[in-house]
Amino acid sequence: FGRVGTHMWAFQTYDEGLVPDIVTMGKPMGNGHPIAAVFTTPEVAKSFGKTGIEYFNTYGGNPVSCAIGNAVLDVIEKEKLMENAIKVGAYLLEEFKKMATKYECIGDVRGRGLFVGIDLVKDRESREPASELAKTILTRLKYKHILIQLDGPSSNVIKLKPPMVFSLDNAKHLVENVDMVLAEL
Repeated sequence: FGRVGTHMWAFQTYDEGLVPDIVTMGKPMGNGHPIAAVFTTPEVAKSFGKTGIEYFNTYGGNPVSCAIGNAVLDVIEKEKLMENAIKVGAYLLEEFKKMATKYECIGDVRGRGLFVGIDLVKDRESREPASELAKTILTRLKYKHILIQLDGPSSNVIKLKPPMVFSLDNAKHLVENVDMVLAEL
C-alpha cells in the first residue's frame, strides 16, 4: 500500500487506464498479521465460478483481520506514509545516483518511492552482472545490522523496500554504510 508514494498501487504508475485482470495482496495489508485479498474483474470472477470448484477459506472475512487491515490504512493516512515514501525515496535515489559517480560498480540506480534498485555491474559497457560483489555487500551490511535483499536474474541488484516508516535518518544511515562498504572493497 502506497510504497511508491504517488499511488496506492505501483501498477497505477504505468497508465491511468490500466486495469489489471487480477490484483493480489498479502502481508503488508495487516503489517504482518495474516490477511490477504484478491481483486479481480467480473469476467475473471465468473470464469472461476464456472470451473465447478468451490472456493473455501477458513479465515475469510475474519473481523479481527479486517479491523487490522483498516487500522493499517488509517496509519498510512494519518502518519502520511505515502508522502514519507516520496521524500525518503527521492533522497535514496539522489544519494545512490551520486554514489554511482564515485563507484564504477554501480551500473544503474532506479526506483519509485520506497522501492529502489541498485544495479551492480563488473563493467558499465558490457553490463556484466557483479553478483559476487552484491553478495559481499549484502553480507557486510548484515554484520552492520542492515538487511537488504538481492534481486534480478543474476542476483546483482540491491533491492531496497524498507518499511513505510523508514525515516530520512534511517536512509542516511543506510547510504553512509553502503558507501563505507563500497570504499572498503
